[in-house]
Amino acid sequence: MARRMSKPLTFAVPKGRILDEALPLMSRAGVVPEAEFHDKNSRALSFACENPDLRIIRVRAFDVATFVAHGAAQAGVVGSDVVEEFAYSDLYAPVDLNIGHCRLSVAEPVGQQGAAPTSHLRVASKYPNLTRRHFERMGIQAEVVKLNGAMELAPGLGLASRIVDLVSTGRTLKDNGLEETSVILPVSARLIVNRAALKTDVRVAALVDAFRALVAEA
Repeated sequence: MARRMSKPLTFAVPKGRILDEALPLMSRAGVVPEAEFHDKNSRALSFACENPDLRIIRVRAFDVATFVAHGAAQAGVVGSDVVEEFAYSDLYAPVDLNIGHCRLSVAEPVGQQGAAPTSHLRVASKYPNLTRRHFERMGIQAEVVKLNGAMELAPGLGLASRIVDLVSTGRTLKDNGLEETSVILPVSARLIVNRAALKTDVRVAALVDAFRALVAEA
């Protein structure tokens, strides 16, 4: 890593499954959080690292992209679904980490597929931009009802006729009477960086090189 700078570089990570898969890779790249980071009872959101030139913030996945795009964090890890949903011009995703694999898909009640086509649909999703773009390509206007969870309930309760959500095994869909009908986007975790920071802070470029080398080794 580059020489010590006066202000630590901030590395943003998401809560949940991607983080669990990313931690071993982060450790090999020199991004090792302090012990409190692993304390399930801790409510802290910002943590020191073994390398004093780094600190980690742990936030919601969608917020990782926002923090990095606006320069509050200089680098981070997040799913490509989030990168594509926001499409921030100041966000650069130089490394596919080849972890956190799943897909962003359309699902609807079992047996509904093949119903008469329509020019307008109501779709429940936390991905309004990707959802609208997907249906626009099909000549369909999608009214997106934004939900942040429990998406699978929406069709059964009449809130929407379809949902757009992340799918891994498809078990949750099946348990709620839904079936996957199309894939919008294959998803994997990405290293993301702030474009301006990449140009002005040698530590950011060093992180990119470290993660890129680790992925190449795998």
